Amino acid sequence: MNDPRPLYERAADQFASLLKTVTPERLGDPTPCTEFDVRALLSHVVGGTHRIATIGEGGDGLSVPARVDGVADDGWTTAYEEARRRFTAAWADDAKLSRLVAVPWAAELPGAAALGGYVMEKVTHTWDLSQALGHPMTLDEELAKVILPIAQQVLPADSRGEEVPFAAVQEAPEGADAYGRLASWLGRAA
Repeated sequence: MNDPRPLYERAADQFASLLKTVTPERLGDPTPCTEFDVRALLSHVVGGTHRIATIGEGGDGLSVPARVDGVADDGWTTAYEEARRRFTAAWADDAKLSRLVAVPWAAELPGAAALGGYVMEKVTHTWDLSQALGHPMTLDEELAKVILPIAQQVLPADSRGEEVPFAAVQEAPEGADAYGRLASWLGRAA
């Protein structure tokens, strides 16, 4: 991906639309990402958005917690939109795409590659949230179709272990859509 920003924004739009369907009583519901209930998943997505914004601003993203605390039950949409606006401003300069940055999975890689990883995370966690909420809206299939081969390349089946935060590749159900195949590749039961 030479410039993943449009794809990131598209994935962020989709996540924002889905987030608007979350009610406070659903925050304790489990998600396919077994370490997170809905509240923890939202905390992680907002925290990750602040982290990649910090990287775009030239700061140390690794010093930013991957989760946020203190968000009111009805404040998740606002918290996410604030983080998202910060991301968009931080990555507006095209030169940042080629600048070397550090992310949790690599000590040094071009900004475009770092953003690609965050697109994958956003698309995956959107599926997680959709599953947890019982599929309140149709997801953009093209996003998963673009991300799946990238996930297969950067997270080969034999790379799973302690340092890779994904379980073993699962068998995708017959007829699974791109999201189901992506989820299976990332160790989730689709």
